[in-house]
Amino acid sequence: MPRRARLVLAGVPMHLIQRGNNRQACFFGDEDYACYLDWLRESAARTGCQVHAYVLMTNHVHLLVSAGPPGAAGAMMKALGQRYAQYVNRTYRRSGTLWEGRYRSCLTGEEAYFLACQRYIELNPVRAGMVAHPAEYRWSSYRANAQGEADPVLTPHDLYEALGADAGARAAAYRALFGAALAPGVVEEIRRATNGNHALGSARFAAQVAAALGQRSVPGKPGRPRRLAAQQVAIGDGAAGPPGGADGHLPG
Repeated sequence: MPRRARLVLAGVPMHLIQRGNNRQACFFGDEDYACYLDWLRESAARTGCQVHAYVLMTNHVHLLVSAGPPGAAGAMMKALGQRYAQYVNRTYRRSGTLWEGRYRSCLTGEEAYFLACQRYIELNPVRAGMVAHPAEYRWSSYRANAQGEADPVLTPHDLYEALGADAGARAAAYRALFGAALAPGVVEEIRRATNGNHALGSARFAAQVAAALGQRSVPGKPGRPRRLAAQQVAIGDGAAGPPGGADGHLPG
């Protein structure tokens, strides 16, 4: 059965996950993380993508990206993935596949969902037990978004910039969002949408995505296919959880 087409809309943020093959490590030292970020910046600029948030874990990567031209996000991930895999194979005298295959993604709509997804990404090292606070983890966008550190990889999204009148106010407002933990239901909703290639947002947002692309944007229900209009239900209805459980930095 052919795989379902990826949900992509110009200018609409996407949450992307790319994992190491068999959930094995894909970063082995500080230089590896630095090279990946440098090439992420170059690939995003070359393909017309904007990176709003990221975290590089030991065996997987999370990105929050807006793409302009059709196919831009795919082109960025292909160029970046190939270049980095060649670097790792050459540096560590290895061969074979580095990444598990096709990256996973979901469209992310509306302010609450966008900011929740950005926090989800930057809190990944905390959920994995690597640090107590996201500011302690070097290889994420938290220090730029929440503390105002310069980061050439990032382009702030309009929803982030709306948090305050200037850079200091935006960073302070964004830091305040981390005063409360993400609800477990929100975490699972983000995981289900990303692993299933579904729209992450309200039922209205999901319906808008489906209408714009002419394809299903939410989990289907078991049984015979139903008309697209009948399938526009809220995210999470009937969706299966992601394989492998929690987002750890190493296989659990």
